[in-house]
Amino acid sequence: MNTILRPHAEVEYAEELVLLAAQDTYRRPEGWRLSPQAVVTYILGGKLPQGQSIAPKYYGDRRLVEIAVATLVTDRALLLVGLPGTAKTWLAEHLAAAISGDSSLLVQGTAGQSEDALRYTWNYARLLTEGPSPAALVPSPVMRAMQEGKLARVEELTRMPSEVQDSLITTLSEKIMPVPELNTEVQAIRGFNLIATSNDRDRGVNELSGALKRRFNTVVMPLPASLEEEVLIVQQRVEQLGATLEMLPGATPVEEIRRLVTIFRELRSGKTEDGKRQLKSPDSTLSTAEAISVIHSGQALAVHFGDGKLGAGDLAAALTGAIVKDPSRDQAAWKEYLETVIKTRAEWKDLYQKCRELG
Repeated sequence: MNTILRPHAEVEYAEELVLLAAQDTYRRPEGWRLSPQAVVTYILGGKLPQGQSIAPKYYGDRRLVEIAVATLVTDRALLLVGLPGTAKTWLAEHLAAAISGDSSLLVQGTAGQSEDALRYTWNYARLLTEGPSPAALVPSPVMRAMQEGKLARVEELTRMPSEVQDSLITTLSEKIMPVPELNTEVQAIRGFNLIATSNDRDRGVNELSGALKRRFNTVVMPLPASLEEEVLIVQQRVEQLGATLEMLPGATPVEEIRRLVTIFRELRSGKTEDGKRQLKSPDSTLSTAEAISVIHSGQALAVHFGDGKLGAGDLAAALTGAIVKDPSRDQAAWKEYLETVIKTRAEWKDLYQKCRELG
């Protein structure tokens, strides 16, 4: 029995990647497992020449995905920018899986990051006994990607201090990584490139320098364009998570997802879906990713402490905490929405009562 909670994309979708590779008739760039056209099919889904179906991994503008893939064919790196929850990490992982067959070469950006995370460090036991040597060097995921001709991923690039970010400039422009301690350098082989993600909404963001920005082609990741599209995304991901965690089948009614997504979209935009009422917006992001988390939390309550069917009480219990992140700022916006919108919708009376009970 497989006990891995979340397999890498190249493992979870291995059968689809094999099918695509077997039927891919387009030219593949050197170092790529699939052609650019096949990568787009893997990401967006579609029919293969022999009739098999590829499931969509990302719902959105086809042109945006084509631009992202075309960027990685060139010598420019790819920067995916957008609000939290706009599937930046998800798209980056699947691009790496389809192109390199390996999405694990990952650096997670943090405020306390040093250059070592993007370059290399040392096995200090060997360093003390042998001095600097190739055997004592421990490559970063970026260095390994250069050596193996694969894609490296850097998550939350703008969380890193600016001087750490700039250590990528030589790597991205010259495709080399100097190792002065060994009087040598690592040269990237064909197939190497880098995908970074960034958002400018959260606190603790460090602006990219102009020199580093020029090394990237930036693609802005939008929020889902329509209510139906966002409902579909949430439904698909919740069903995948439910299967992984062995939730009961049928515990995710689409109508509950639709109610939640409507609430999130209205509070995000500051107006109701029909545009007739202006609303206060809370500071919380209310992204698609958070909607997935709310439904999944409500589903867990229903399965383990209820009748197995997600209802208004389960949804309300998870919903309030997602919206009211800061009581001093978000509570007023949520209460106003509760009394002026949810209360007035006859089909939402059960949700109104449950939210009121929670205060």
